[in-house]
Amino acid sequence: MQIKLPAGDSAGTVTSFYMSSQGSNHDEIDLEFLGNVTGEPYVLHTNVYTQGQGQREMQFYLWFDPTAAFHTYSILWNPYYILFYVDKMPIRLFSNEEAIGVPYPKNQAMMVYGSIWNADDWATQGGRVKTNWNSAPFVASYSNFKATPCPRQSHDLMRQVDEGTRKTMNLLQKKYMIYNYCTDTRRFPEGLPRECPTENVKFK
Repeated sequence: MQIKLPAGDSAGTVTSFYMSSQGSNHDEIDLEFLGNVTGEPYVLHTNVYTQGQGQREMQFYLWFDPTAAFHTYSILWNPYYILFYVDKMPIRLFSNEEAIGVPYPKNQAMMVYGSIWNADDWATQGGRVKTNWNSAPFVASYSNFKATPCPRQSHDLMRQVDEGTRKTMNLLQKKYMIYNYCTDTRRFPEGLPRECPTENVKFK
């Protein structure tokens, strides 16, 4: 999907592009853009829900002005992993870790959604900055949506993420990632979720 985000003071708003199934045990793959006060950067908030359970947030600053022009945001979802892309550059990987007991979204059909909504209880600086309704209307533009099914014969080729993709993703994360639930030991004092690597993570 190509999206151009609301310009100016968009604090408190969330513009979203996401996939979701239905029901209390739904699966969901989120790209949410957290509005800003004028001059501050947008935050891209990503999350993955499996069987109704989320809390797998990773957040990034965007390295461009997402209000000045359309940019492309993509989700690659197959039985083995989910990859999030910004302008064809990989920023996040969520792998199928069912072998260690982590549910993975692969058994429920999902639809695609786009929305803009008020979330000033949490969206901008943890809810400290509220929506300025004098700046309304808040307008997000969506364009050129494409959905491409993965050919069945290509599944063997898609089991692993290639090293070039991983290297690019790691570089972008080092430069632009501002929150990773897999390093938030205060939030998970009893231990990080099973899918999280624990190397170089110190519990407090």
